[in-house]
Amino acid sequence: MRSENCVVESRLTGVSLSWLSFYSMSNDKIPFSYLDKIELLYESNRFLGVTILYVKYGKRIIDFILSFVGLIVLSPLLLLLAVAIKLDSHGPAIFRQKRIKKGKETFYMFKFRTMRTGAPEDIPTHLLSNPGSHITKMGRFLRKTSLDELPQILNILLGDMTIIGPRPALWNQDDLIAERDKYGANDVRPGLTGWAQINGRDELPIAAKARLDREYIEKMSFIMDFKCFFGTIVSVLRSHGVVEGGTGVTINDSNGKKRY
Repeated sequence: MRSENCVVESRLTGVSLSWLSFYSMSNDKIPFSYLDKIELLYESNRFLGVTILYVKYGKRIIDFILSFVGLIVLSPLLLLLAVAIKLDSHGPAIFRQKRIKKGKETFYMFKFRTMRTGAPEDIPTHLLSNPGSHITKMGRFLRKTSLDELPQILNILLGDMTIIGPRPALWNQDDLIAERDKYGANDVRPGLTGWAQINGRDELPIAAKARLDREYIEKMSFIMDFKCFFGTIVSVLRSHGVVEGGTGVTINDSNGKKRY
């Protein structure tokens, strides 16, 4: 039996399977003979076809248009930040860091430099013994406001990244890569921001981040991306989830309860 037949039949018998799994297992094809069954399976989501078109074509089109326009509109700000970084400390304004993209291939992600020259480049900040000693004054501001991520607009334009998706892991961050393998999070383009970033960010342990990545993939749609996009704006304004040099750090919330 063909893979798409198996998936549809499994949904008819009550077995839960994300539409993304169906989409990938069917090799990007949905047989016309199953359109009526699919319509019944997704009565609660009348826009299934639109969602598939969005993920396959629309998402990349929107990425390209917004990143192209963003580079033009934000160019004065990017130039201003680059000059401020150069005046604050010695070294280049932008640095490249090897990261993991779709299919676990590597690419170089661009960021504004927030650390002093000579700081370890391929070690996650939370693994440094004293990360604060490496971060510049301008770097603290950039990290708090997430402005250090703006150069990744170029990565989005080039197609290595998307606006919304799981954050790209470092090439040697084996623990995160392995966790994401469990949920298929390494099979989609990494994002500038994502579901995990508005639900804890630096506070989250690796396993929790990977589970949130899975949740995003299972619900991937225009509505989900819209929610992540504006949720990111709120998180940045509140500096929510920013823990300098930490991941999986236990903190107290507004009610005094410990959370991760």
